[in-house]
Amino acid sequence: MADAKVIPFDDDRSRGSAQRASRRRSAPRRKGDPVAGVKALPGQQEEQRPEVPQAAEEQPAPAEPRGRVPGPRAGGGGGWDRRIAGGLAFLRRRLTGDYEVDDFGYDEELTDQVLMSMLRPFYEKYFRVEVKGIENIPADGGALIVANHSGTLPLDGLMMQVAVHDNHPEGRHLRLLAADLVFMLPVVNELARKAGHTLACAEDAERLLERGELVGVMPEGFKGIGKPFSERYKLQRFGRGGFVSTALRTGSPIVPCSIVGAEEIYPMIGNAKTLARVLGFPYFPITPTFPWLGPLGAVPLPTKWTIQFGEPIPTDGYPPEAAEDPMLMFNLTDQVREQIQHSLYKLLVQRRSVFF
Repeated sequence: MADAKVIPFDDDRSRGSAQRASRRRSAPRRKGDPVAGVKALPGQQEEQRPEVPQAAEEQPAPAEPRGRVPGPRAGGGGGWDRRIAGGLAFLRRRLTGDYEVDDFGYDEELTDQVLMSMLRPFYEKYFRVEVKGIENIPADGGALIVANHSGTLPLDGLMMQVAVHDNHPEGRHLRLLAADLVFMLPVVNELARKAGHTLACAEDAERLLERGELVGVMPEGFKGIGKPFSERYKLQRFGRGGFVSTALRTGSPIVPCSIVGAEEIYPMIGNAKTLARVLGFPYFPITPTFPWLGPLGAVPLPTKWTIQFGEPIPTDGYPPEAAEDPMLMFNLTDQVREQIQHSLYKLLVQRRSVFF
C-alpha cells in the first residue's frame, strides 16, 4: 500500500530563491576597498574582508509515519495545517478502503488514530495510570501477558492495552483474549475486533504468539470481574491452566501483570442473579450508585491505578511434550498466580490512597 505523501508549504523553489537572494547580498563597501573586477595597485595591500555567513539551509521535516496524524512542530506555524492534512488523508483512506485489516479483523490504523485517542484521556487524566516494569515486556517476538481481572466492567484490559502501547519503547500492540459474550454484543463486537481482540481460545492464542504478537489474557474471567467488593484483590481460580499450555507449545515467555485500582471503580455490593439470567449476563451488578442513579450510576469512580509488569517466566526450555504434562501446567499456573498475588499485596501497601 502506498504511503501518503505530505507536500510542505515551504517547497524547494521558495527556499532556492531565498538562498539566491542571500548570495546577492554583500557587506557595504568601505572607503579604500577595491572595486569588484579591478586589481589593487602594486604595493597596495588588499584588505581582507570578513565573510558574511550564509543562512543555513532549512532541513526538510522528517516524513511522518503512515497511520498517525502529525502533531504540531515546536516553533512552527504549520502544525495545525499538518494535523488537518493528516486527518484528511486518514478519512480519505477510510472512505476508499485503502487500509489493512488482518484475518482477525484487527485494524491497526483505526486503533492508533481513533480508539487509542478515545481511551487515552481516561488513562492519563481520569485513572492517572502509573506503569511499572514495562522493560519486562520483550522488545520483539511473542509473549503472553497474564493479569488479574476486576472492576465489574472490563476496563482494566483496555487500560493495560494503552499502557503497553504508550509506554513500551517499541510501541508494541497488545492483543487481548476476550470472552464470547464480548463478541455477541452488536456494537462492542465490531469495536473489539477492530482493536485487535479475539476469542479466548487456544487456537487463536497460538496463532498470534507464533506471529510474534503480544497476547493478553485474564484467566479469572467472569469470576474475577464479577466478584463482590468484599473479596477485592483476592485472586480467583485461574481455570485449568490453558494459557500455560499455549505458552509451552509456542515457547513464549509468560509476563505476570498486577493491576491495582480497578477493584474500586464499581464497588459491587450485590448481584441480581434473576435479572442476570433473564438478560443472559453472568451477573448483574448492584453498586452504591447503580441502578439507583440510573445512567449516572454507570460512571466509574476516579481511582488511582497502578499497572506493574513482573519478570517474565521463560518456557522455551521445556520439551514439546511438556504442554501435555498436567503437573507441570499446574506448577507454572500456581507460580504465575502467586507472583501476581504477591505483587498486588505489595502495591496495596505502597499506595497512599484509593484516589491519590
